[in-house]
Amino acid sequence: MRRKLYLLLGVLLIASMVLAACGQSTPAPQQSSGGETTSGETTSSEATEAPAAEETEAPAAAKEVTLTIGFTESQTGKYNVDSTSQTQGLKLWMEEVNAAGGIKLDDGTVVKFQTVSYDDESKADKVQSLYTRLATEDNADFLISPYSSGLTSSAAIVAEQYDKIMLATGAASDSIFQKGYTKVYQLYTPASRYLTGAVDMLKAFAPDVKKVAFVYENAKFATAVTTAAKEYAESQGYEVVLFEGYDKDTTDFGAFINKIQDAGAEAVLGGGHFQDGSTFARQIAEKQVPLKFMALLVAPPNPKFAELGDAAVGVVGPSQWEAAAAYTPEAAEAAGLDWFGPTSAEFAKAYADKYGEEAGYHAAGGYAAGLVLQKAILDAQSVDPAKVQEALENMDVLTFFGHIKFDTSEESHGLQVGHEMVYIQWQKDGDQLVKKVVWPKEGANAELLYPLR
Repeated sequence: MRRKLYLLLGVLLIASMVLAACGQSTPAPQQSSGGETTSGETTSSEATEAPAAEETEAPAAAKEVTLTIGFTESQTGKYNVDSTSQTQGLKLWMEEVNAAGGIKLDDGTVVKFQTVSYDDESKADKVQSLYTRLATEDNADFLISPYSSGLTSSAAIVAEQYDKIMLATGAASDSIFQKGYTKVYQLYTPASRYLTGAVDMLKAFAPDVKKVAFVYENAKFATAVTTAAKEYAESQGYEVVLFEGYDKDTTDFGAFINKIQDAGAEAVLGGGHFQDGSTFARQIAEKQVPLKFMALLVAPPNPKFAELGDAAVGVVGPSQWEAAAAYTPEAAEAAGLDWFGPTSAEFAKAYADKYGEEAGYHAAGGYAAGLVLQKAILDAQSVDPAKVQEALENMDVLTFFGHIKFDTSEESHGLQVGHEMVYIQWQKDGDQLVKKVVWPKEGANAELLYPLR
């Protein structure tokens, strides 16, 4: 009996051990992160399949970076017309890049853009505080300059102080780039070469002209341009019979027109910005001043200059860009340069389609600022500012806007050394006013209309 009892106890002990072993092979239910109950078996399966899932999804998980571009625009004040065009060009570039899926780097990073901007009211004292805000509160990754050399000079101080790369478009003054700054890069042809081509054109087409007057806006940009042009004209044998500036808000140029006539000037060069330049040209025409040649800064290349009607006819203006200028991939190949970006025709069409107006050089300059940043990021294969800056230092490229190359010397760091001006003149084609490229000769699509009156 006792033996049967021991046997029974042994069977029960073995049975209990077997049950215990079975219990260990079936884990208790677990809670998922979503609060749902899932079995340990499913969890085990997910863990096993995870490496395969990661390998499959890696391309889809590419890092997307959105960079902030900060700038001010002159929504009000005297620079409004030109600044608005510049901003529209920049925004067109950004929208096109983002719509195309961003800039795609070799490591799979996708770079897109957003902007933060403020109205600087065309005032230099507003610019410094607003760019400080862009750099410190908005944490802009890159900066674009405001329009005009005076405002850009104020912004450049902030860009340097806060170690932010700033692409300067709409600013031609040489002096900005002779202050030891290392973060500011100019897209425009410098002021020192802005009107010298007009002197060359005058000499080529009108060797009889001897007396030249310079009437210009008392502003950093216009003063720098006309001073350089005056020195160049004198070196070419011209007699400068008048060299005088006018206040920024001048609307009546009667006194200056009288001085031009009294001095016997045959040609007038000068101007400043759109509002004053267009007013000056209109009053010259109204008073029927017998000039042979007239070249003004900024205003004539702007499509809105044609609204002057007959007063616009014959007026010449230096332009940073014209759709008719022969910058093409073929020209880049012939010059031994890389080509980057759209053609002039493609840019002009896209701008007209979006804004319902013809693109002038201010708009092209805004677009080109974005394009240069895009090229630098691609060349750097990075959004690291130090690597992007290195790419800017080494850039030597032809775009629809022209040749882009920066001075890297300590004396003039960031100064534009690749880009050249073209000169336009408004002419009559039947009843229509049309803008023609008249200089340099190799880029001209029309002969100079001479004399002016």
